[in-house]
Amino acid sequence: MPYRIQESAQVDPTASVGDGCAVWELAQIREHAVLGESCVVGRGAYIGTGVRIGDNVKIQNYALVYEPATLADGVFVGPAAVFTNDHNPRAVAADGSQKKAADWEAVGVDVAEGASIGARAVCVAPVRIGRWAMVAAGAVVTKDVPDFALVMGVPARRAGWVGRAGARLEHVEADLWRCPETGERYVEADGELSESTLSASNEESA
Repeated sequence: MPYRIQESAQVDPTASVGDGCAVWELAQIREHAVLGESCVVGRGAYIGTGVRIGDNVKIQNYALVYEPATLADGVFVGPAAVFTNDHNPRAVAADGSQKKAADWEAVGVDVAEGASIGARAVCVAPVRIGRWAMVAAGAVVTKDVPDFALVMGVPARRAGWVGRAGARLEHVEADLWRCPETGERYVEADGELSESTLSASNEESA
């Protein structure tokens, strides 16, 4: 299925846009950016030079994804979210001269599979958002986010765990957590969460 690009969007000829993608009004996709299949880039969104985006990614209106960010498959980026790329931003050098493109080294935000970034959240590079993690709306992320973590606040801190369905997990006992929507089990160890190899039916019968 071919991609769709609205007339007012700007997509550089060197960018790669996968089959089934939709790029909406006033969006800008810069040089050598790569979008996988079936992605949505909302109105006014910005995708920086060389940014790498997987399949089935949704980037909502006016989100700003600066290079060298990478987004894995199934990532959601909410409206007006920002991925920065300069840890020590300055318009001028210490001597007062204007900084040029070669005067600083870009650092990126790495977003793993299935993670969600809420509306107006800011991810301050360099930082990694773990698999299936969820960043609350308006949060400011300054440290790596573990897999399946729910983080919120300024600066963002872990406030719970979420499963693949996005629902907040329920604590069952000890180190065991359960998704209220799917029944999937998760195990916590040393501040990290992983999917349990035991099925819900096995645990209930044990």
